Amino acid sequence: MDKHRQIRFFQGITRNILILGLVSLFTDLSSQMVFPLIPLFLTTVLGAGAYVVGITEGAAETTASLLKVISGYWSDKIKKRKPFIFFGYSLSSITKPLFAFANVWPSVLFIRVIERIGKGLRTAPRDALVAESCQENVRGKAYGLHRAMDGIGSVLGAVMAFLLLGILGYRKIFLLAFIPGIIAVFVILFIKEKRTPAKRETKKTPIKLSFKELPVNLRLFILISSIFALGHFGYAFLLLRAKNIGLTDNMAILLYVLFYVVYTICIIPAGMLSDKIGRKPVLITGYLVFAVTSLGLIFTSSIYTLLLFFIVYGIFYAMIDGVQRALVVDLAPGNLKATALGTFHTAIGLVALPGGYIAGLLWDKIGPGATFTYGFTLAIISIALFMFVKPTSRIRS
Repeated sequence: MDKHRQIRFFQGITRNILILGLVSLFTDLSSQMVFPLIPLFLTTVLGAGAYVVGITEGAAETTASLLKVISGYWSDKIKKRKPFIFFGYSLSSITKPLFAFANVWPSVLFIRVIERIGKGLRTAPRDALVAESCQENVRGKAYGLHRAMDGIGSVLGAVMAFLLLGILGYRKIFLLAFIPGIIAVFVILFIKEKRTPAKRETKKTPIKLSFKELPVNLRLFILISSIFALGHFGYAFLLLRAKNIGLTDNMAILLYVLFYVVYTICIIPAGMLSDKIGRKPVLITGYLVFAVTSLGLIFTSSIYTLLLFFIVYGIFYAMIDGVQRALVVDLAPGNLKATALGTFHTAIGLVALPGGYIAGLLWDKIGPGATFTYGFTLAIISIALFMFVKPTSRIRS
């Protein structure tokens, strides 16, 4: 019975999806040895304020996002995914060790932006390849599995950061992160991409880089997800909250590990649930869970309640991370998958800089409660607007 369930679970999961999952696993092992330390490195070692954390995270995501729609569009145009994936992951892997040589916060900002350019190159083509490597009725599960392997890497990376911080310090950990990053780049070579030369098809259905080319329902969803992203303050501010109530850097990282463990456990079931009942109810519930988390963080004053909200935040993130991508593909025309995914990633990334700056400014000028109230308000607005998105037809499982 158990064996039968295992076989059924992996039905529809192809070789490419597993390889892309391994690439994400090793890349995130590298990334999460670095990224959860950046807010702490900026504030503890370099003496920067919370607004610098917001600017750094926001600018990095915004810069990457400017490339996501371009790489997605170009990937659709030339009908190739692998070159974008390879060069994107390579740039990120080469850049991470440079954090070890940063002595002022603008250097951290610059390196973070360059590293995220790699993400901008790879994200939309990679997500499109995931969709093209599986059947439609397991799309949510495929994205869930890919994101889960990403999450496993994140957990391992954060655990290594936790264990090694006291021994090696920030800078040596940044250098060590180079090793799993290079392994990820090597694994990419095993991806097999279908060759689909279609010159006549391109003439009949020319691909244009235009928001108007996307269906109205998809444009509406991208708008709503952007409003939500504007208020989604991210894990950096959960880590600052941990520091705010008196936790050490190591304890803050341990809570971050807990968040990613919960995320990794929950993301495949969330994707499978969206295959069964539809993407819309899962996403609305996820937005609602974020609103509750934001509200709870306003009144959090002990490690026990903060522990609870790191867990709840992990559940929320699992409910939206893969399912949003699956919904974008569901709503996109067949020849514009990467363009649609790139537009989605670009839109939510472009609001990351103003969103991060507003969240950091509210934190510095008023207090943590203002940041979390801001997130709660935009989450509620997003839920209300989501009611106007027409649900996709239910996919048979």
